[in-house]
Amino acid sequence: MKTVHIKNDAGLLALALRLVVGWTYFSAFWRRTILADKLDPEVAGYIGEKFNAFLPHALGIKPIIQYLVENPDVLWINMVIFTIVEGVVGLFILFGLFTRIMSIGVFGLAMGILLGSGWIGTTCLDEWQIGVLGIATGFVLFLTGSGKYSLDNYLMKRNFAFTKTKWFNWLGSGLLPIKDSIFPKVVLIGSLFIFGMTLMTNQVFHGGLWGTLHNKSVKPKLEITNGEIQNNTLTFDVFRTEGVDVYGSWVISIHLYDQQNNLILEYSQEDLAILNKTSISNYYVAKVKPGTHSLIVPLGAKAKLNLEHDSLSNLPKGIYTLKITDISGAYWVHQIEK
Repeated sequence: MKTVHIKNDAGLLALALRLVVGWTYFSAFWRRTILADKLDPEVAGYIGEKFNAFLPHALGIKPIIQYLVENPDVLWINMVIFTIVEGVVGLFILFGLFTRIMSIGVFGLAMGILLGSGWIGTTCLDEWQIGVLGIATGFVLFLTGSGKYSLDNYLMKRNFAFTKTKWFNWLGSGLLPIKDSIFPKVVLIGSLFIFGMTLMTNQVFHGGLWGTLHNKSVKPKLEITNGEIQNNTLTFDVFRTEGVDVYGSWVISIHLYDQQNNLILEYSQEDLAILNKTSISNYYVAKVKPGTHSLIVPLGAKAKLNLEHDSLSNLPKGIYTLKITDISGAYWVHQIEK
């Protein structure tokens, strides 16, 4: 019986991986520009608000995210650039054109996803998985390049002059100009680095190695800071740091108590639903705002609330307790010294 030997082509063997990851990134561009307009800051679903949701627990890049969400014009420019980069990287990877330089793009985009939103995911640690798998995929595609079914291969077979240069092997496809004795070490070191990044972020974001498992995307959490009572006005900052990213926290009541637990001020669900927008000063693009039945606080949103009421006039000095209650029954308290 005659045996047929098929040449093993690493780029060809990675074809399914290349097509899937290529579409994954190109589809982001497709969704935001063709299927829906997610680059319009005035339209629901604006990608900048999604980006704002990354802020509370981003790892290492939090100052960059905070700067962007505090400056909406700069944020919009960056969201447009980011979307275009995703589209170009995804399309080039799909067609196998300049595969290795585009695989670095895959690696970088995935690293951004991992560090920015690896903590988000209500059921399966969604964003963390996308990030670490994207990093690993980018590394593999850099090592393999594209195989038979790619534009890189088409260009090389047609003997275009630039495909004969050493730099094309680094940026496109073909044999990497790395010595055989060194190549296994490059693969091992790169793989161990990515595996280490996977374990480290799994622990930091979710406690996946030791200690108590946690998921910051399940229950809403509000941080209350900078509480003050001056004249007839109560001011404080509220920042939504945890919970599901696609839903807000629905605040149904705000209470203020004195040291004897006497109720000084009450804003009911109905009061908050009609709260004057001038009483809310938002810091970021994700907005705290009155809803149909409550005050809505999206993930990553931070605002200063200014509540004026006659009951706050001439209050004696002392310690007061501010209590904010969510529709889920969860509540948060903050001590204010007058």
